[in-house]
Amino acid sequence: MADVALQHNAAAAHGGAGEYEAPLFGAYSKKVGMWLFLASDSLTFGALLFAFSYNRIYTIPWPTPFHVASIINATIMTACLLSSSLTMVLAVFAAQRHDRAWTRNWLLATMAFGTAFIVLHGMEWSKLISEGLTLPGFPASVGAGKGELADISKNVPQFPQAFFGLTAMHMLHVTIGVIYLGVVALRKWFLPILAAIYVAGYFLIPSDNVFHYGIHVLLIGLIVASVILFLKPKDYDAHDVEVSGLYWHFVDLVWMFIFPLVYLMSTKV
Repeated sequence: MADVALQHNAAAAHGGAGEYEAPLFGAYSKKVGMWLFLASDSLTFGALLFAFSYNRIYTIPWPTPFHVASIINATIMTACLLSSSLTMVLAVFAAQRHDRAWTRNWLLATMAFGTAFIVLHGMEWSKLISEGLTLPGFPASVGAGKGELADISKNVPQFPQAFFGLTAMHMLHVTIGVIYLGVVALRKWFLPILAAIYVAGYFLIPSDNVFHYGIHVLLIGLIVASVILFLKPKDYDAHDVEVSGLYWHFVDLVWMFIFPLVYLMSTKV
């Protein structure tokens, strides 16, 4: 009877029996699950960073194709992610004090910075591809057969493989993060917005652009988000916002390794 009474009191303190969840090592299962996912995901990025570093060390001479414009663009991208980390922290603080309006506003600000990063990265990719830095599966471009970047693709194929593989994986994670935050911030209202973005991107991005195929990531995200929101609708609380923040900060942290390794150390002096 005493144990039952203690469980009842604990459940009441957490807003009801259905909402109480026994913590594991002082953390709730949603947070533990996210930490386990991030630990496994860090192995993926660790392998990609190791592959890039290995190729850089054992490929002589290693290409240095990035000029001032690319470094400025990458620096702005870095500033966007650093700013998004700040707004994500503010969203968590707002959620903890049960300020739903400002929680949503800060999450939307985080999504805006993340979207800006994706757009700037897409512009950088398009510029490099048009100048000849390509992979065999990429659509042919006008400058694919001539110029410095075209020579790199032909003579040092390890560079475009390592560059596009690492940055594509990170860009995918940022895109997933923006969709994740959109679901937490807007719930079902986010679905028509995501659908409109997908349709606009599909018809506005030229068919000879590599992102014409990448836009289908949004369609997959739309399907997954729809299944989650319709099968298990809920009002996301401070714990959910904090868990989404863990994912977002991880994505930002990974970029802090990619930016110096990929861009700053491959700059033409």
